[in-house]
Amino acid sequence: MKHPLQHLVYAALLAALATPYAVLAQAKAAPPIDGVIGKLQSFDGKTLDVGTKSGVVHVVVKGQLTTYKQIPSDLSHITASSYVGVASAEQDGKQVAKQVFIFPAELSGAAEGSVLTDPPGATSHSRMTNGTVSRPAASHSRMTNGTVQQNNGTTFVLNYQDGAQTISVPPGVPVTLVAAQKVDFTPGDVIYATTKKLPDGTLVTDKIFQFVPAAAAH
Repeated sequence: MKHPLQHLVYAALLAALATPYAVLAQAKAAPPIDGVIGKLQSFDGKTLDVGTKSGVVHVVVKGQLTTYKQIPSDLSHITASSYVGVASAEQDGKQVAKQVFIFPAELSGAAEGSVLTDPPGATSHSRMTNGTVSRPAASHSRMTNGTVQQNNGTTFVLNYQDGAQTISVPPGVPVTLVAAQKVDFTPGDVIYATTKKLPDGTLVTDKIFQFVPAAAAH
């Protein structure tokens, strides 16, 4: 990755999507959405090959394809029903946001769950967590995706399958909206595709999110 923060979020997403989903522990948790994330190898409008940690995954486009990209946004677009992703790090015993992503309603539940992404020997903890509003939980450094509850204007309480997280959001934190827009995909793009498995084992998608353009992914 060109930028350290993008590398953190990309690694967190990879880890979350590579981990089996846990049993839902919160009544309000969003139904999980299966998906695949990685570097786009090829895309012809009908099929795509995605390079992942476990190898190349072949996905077939089925139905009307919707594509998404990030556009600049701000915290005013986050409500108590928003599904968001927050890249955070632990500071003075509290989680502090480094970047915030706002997902559209149709992507609520994408990569729902919580997974540590630290390399061996790390003294802090990074995490990818996707979930829904719930009770606050103990602080850990994590990447948190979920439905958000805004508290005192600068704190989010996010819940996921087996817990919750309170995250402080300082002024100036980058916020982007994941919006449905036309995207011209290029090999090397980091993309996320929602997937469903057909009875014959074929993976199909109708939603693809350009997480990082190829120019910024190297």
